[in-house]
Amino acid sequence: MRRIPTVLSTAALVLAGAFVAPATAIADEPTPPDFQPAPVVWASCTSAGLAAAGAECGFVEVPLDYDDPTGTTIKLAVSRIKATVPADEYQGVMLVNPGGPGGSGLGLARLGSAVPDGAGDAYDWIGFDPRGVGSSVPALSCIPDYAGYNRPDYQPEGGQEAEWLARAESYAQACAANGGELLDHMTTVDAVTDMDSIRKALGAEQINFYGFSYGTYLGQVYGTLFPDKVRRMVLDGVVDVRDVWYEANLNQDVAFERNIGEFFDWVAEFDSVYGLGTTGEEVEALYYSTQDELRVTPAGPIGPSEWNDLFLGAGYNVLAWPGVADAFAAWVNDKDAAALKDAYDGSTSTTDDNGYAVYLAVQCTDAQWPTDWDVWREDNTRVDAEAPFETWANAWFNAPCAFWPAEAGEPVEVDGSDVESVLLISETFDGATPFNGALHARELFPNSALIEGVGGATHSSSLSGVACTDDKVAAYLATGELPERVSGDGSDVQCEPLPQPDPTAGAEGADASGASTGAGVAERLSSAVR
Repeated sequence: MRRIPTVLSTAALVLAGAFVAPATAIADEPTPPDFQPAPVVWASCTSAGLAAAGAECGFVEVPLDYDDPTGTTIKLAVSRIKATVPADEYQGVMLVNPGGPGGSGLGLARLGSAVPDGAGDAYDWIGFDPRGVGSSVPALSCIPDYAGYNRPDYQPEGGQEAEWLARAESYAQACAANGGELLDHMTTVDAVTDMDSIRKALGAEQINFYGFSYGTYLGQVYGTLFPDKVRRMVLDGVVDVRDVWYEANLNQDVAFERNIGEFFDWVAEFDSVYGLGTTGEEVEALYYSTQDELRVTPAGPIGPSEWNDLFLGAGYNVLAWPGVADAFAAWVNDKDAAALKDAYDGSTSTTDDNGYAVYLAVQCTDAQWPTDWDVWREDNTRVDAEAPFETWANAWFNAPCAFWPAEAGEPVEVDGSDVESVLLISETFDGATPFNGALHARELFPNSALIEGVGGATHSSSLSGVACTDDKVAAYLATGELPERVSGDGSDVQCEPLPQPDPTAGAEGADASGASTGAGVAERLSSAVR
């Protein structure tokens, strides 16, 4: 799945955001290792935000290869904000992951403060950088300026395909040179086993877990491999485990097409503000005609690929819509190249090669991707005919997987039947992790309940101020009681989604639905550390 732009995401990346035909199971499911890490030595955090929140930081040392527990070791960076309740009210440790894969989770130790009614106060909130990420040692990087300006046009006509293939292969080769042995041990199973090592290092019999986006896949696999170690689990923006990972990207392209269309309709609704057209069709046509103009004459460093990237956040999160629309209008109406560049720089990281490298290292080895580019070309050409907004951009984002140097495995066959409690959350039109993934997780985890943000199009939006959803999260964390599971194959609870913004309202704060008009809480806490 293509990663979410840094500032515009709700929980991570992307989940935001990647994916060959789904495999069913590994031939021999891994046996949980006997490795026992040393306890964490806690110290002050170097992050100003974490330090101000009273967090502690440290490392958990784990094997690079759990099949060789006495061999090479690596360090996982962890953070902690301790519970503030009396000992008899303590509810244990809560690990948090923002997604990606490749997202730094250290800042999410502060997520407990966002849970209503003080329900987060009874937990030790544990942020962590997965192996290869951020402050963990080593941290993977391949070509630091790979995502910089002046990239080739995403559309493959006119020689761009050959240029992109050469770039993708060079990136995979650079990862082979820089990653070394680490690349062979970057699967989701490795990350999940690390989570259990963190549990052991904390001296906890069980963990609670709050996962966003790809973090929901970590949760589902952890629940499969370590079901007795799960106490409570919240999974928001649920990955469809049947699509790991090639097919999921193709499905994601179609979902984003629907959501960008809704964004264009919204811009047209507020033509008095933006002046970009009075119908969604007019706004959409203007988006593509402007992209064509930028192919001929870029706006400084902003060409057709950067233009597409700028709009990607609108497919993930309705709260990104005003910023994207402002940039759209600044260029079309005023030819303000500086404003366009500022908006792009504020919405997309051109320097986070670590996150991108880890994203690929995990997804390229979780499952085998097609190595015959003809398969990619045929599939993406077919999907592009239906969903042109994101298809080729997503294809090139993931193209290094066609050349990846590490051996791929097969996904774990997820089985949640022995997990006692899971709260699932998804909006109906989540583009990054389409809703069918949440419905399937509900089937796989019989002791779960699913909250649906009906009609919403935001990815991983819990704890962003929608009272119907957030109060149920708080109640679950406080008491362990799930919403009542209803018969049938749909959601168990229907809530309003994160509402579309009103650019004419002017004032910040909460609207009538009780939803914050600021960025998602998880995004704010996560991005503040990076």
